[in-house]
Amino acid sequence: KMDFDENHFFREATKRICGSLDIETAAEQGLHFLKDFIPADGVHVARFDPELGALRVYANIRLDGGKRLNKILPMPPEAWPLFGWPDDELIRINNQPEKTIITQTIAKALGKQDCSQLVMHVRRIGEKPYSLGSFALWANGRDQYSKEHARLLSLLNEPVAIAMSNCLKHQEILRLKEMLSDDYQYLHREFLRISGDEIVGKDFGLRGVMDMVRKVAPLDSPVLLLGETGVGKEVVANVIHTMSQRRTGPYIRVNCGAIPEYLVDSELFGHERGAFTGAISRKRGRFERAHGGTILLDEIGELTLSAQVRLLRVLQHKEIERVGSTKYVPVDIRTIAATHQNLEAMVLSKSFREDLFYRLNVFPILIPPLRERKVDIPALVHHFINRKSKDMGLHRPLDLDPGSLDQFMDYDWPGNVRELENMVERALIKCMDGRLVFENMAFPFQKDEISIKSEKDNEVQKLDEVMSLYIQRILKIANGKINGPGGAAELLGVHPNTLRKRMIRLGIPYGRRR
Repeated sequence: KMDFDENHFFREATKRICGSLDIETAAEQGLHFLKDFIPADGVHVARFDPELGALRVYANIRLDGGKRLNKILPMPPEAWPLFGWPDDELIRINNQPEKTIITQTIAKALGKQDCSQLVMHVRRIGEKPYSLGSFALWANGRDQYSKEHARLLSLLNEPVAIAMSNCLKHQEILRLKEMLSDDYQYLHREFLRISGDEIVGKDFGLRGVMDMVRKVAPLDSPVLLLGETGVGKEVVANVIHTMSQRRTGPYIRVNCGAIPEYLVDSELFGHERGAFTGAISRKRGRFERAHGGTILLDEIGELTLSAQVRLLRVLQHKEIERVGSTKYVPVDIRTIAATHQNLEAMVLSKSFREDLFYRLNVFPILIPPLRERKVDIPALVHHFINRKSKDMGLHRPLDLDPGSLDQFMDYDWPGNVRELENMVERALIKCMDGRLVFENMAFPFQKDEISIKSEKDNEVQKLDEVMSLYIQRILKIANGKINGPGGAAELLGVHPNTLRKRMIRLGIPYGRRR
């Protein structure tokens, strides 16, 4: 059997050893081929783990179906130094198992008192050679292996190294994929617990909204959520996703007002490597990431007209084109859009495309402001107290001071639910060591401050004039601050970018100009 073509031997052995990413299958295919050229009743692929003081057995095949090695095979301490192979040693011939503690331990684990072992030290050859472990054949009886057998096996070091490397990387990918799936399931359960199990006010002020949500959620129809800033449009969008058939798919939220104009196409649709300066690799856009799930386009009215054209194509043809590419990528998504703006008025003013509006306005849901559903305020207050107390690590929620709810019910909440949440959080921060009171916490503006009069009480002012005076009053309360806690944007319940754009339009200076 030793009279053969070495090239044919190498080629056929490589085809079998590298023919599968499953290391057990690759080892079995290699064993069935090699046994016709080298004595072999079994094979095992392993690596010594110095931290465990044991062999990690990745593959273990024997032809007689007998006892196999454990996945973790402990080695006696006196055997540990023997795993340090010299760089010039590739093959070890062990024809008598009792000669070394390693072969003796393996023979005992196999249930073979007399067996010969031919062990190859598997190394990747390259700029940085490194050891992958060992590829060992064994045969019944003593003195089964010769130097010629060792030479034949040494011919296969590189294909065995490639196969082992690929198989181990594949195992790692499968392990990480399993971990990712487990993490996804956990986060999905948490998502359902936090936002999907209940919505405060669903049986009272938001009953009509929830009736509409239940009707549209199981479908794939686009939904347009309308309402003032801070009413909870994102919460309603979460509920639509969790009640839909896509609830196990991705849920991607896009704040259209927070993306710089020059990055809109790249963020939404992705880009190819080299599409522009700084594009060092291909990037998937938000729509591509939402494939098989739901995408929430928050503040849809802030999109530029050029981006609206691209968005319209996605909604019409269910496909996107990455920046720098000429190929179209199909996407399967359910679209939910949200805005606090009057899109119909924007269509009339030519700042929003009419065809896009009708694409989005398939099933509009108007979420009422908090002042129109004050019946929900007590439940919302207690909900925020419990949630914020938990976030702050308080042992138990603070008791609400009597009369506070009356104060809340008398207020009109221009910032809606978000303003109420911020008010509760501020009170908790100030009253961590006692009863939750609001006596010394003046609201950002009282009712009598909301009515802005001109010099003549009966003079009718234009809306922009009233809005300008109102924003300037809030800026004064916030000491000119726009962003962050206590800033004008938070007090008004709007996004800072939205407020800045409105101030620019109204000619209100801010920052250094102020």
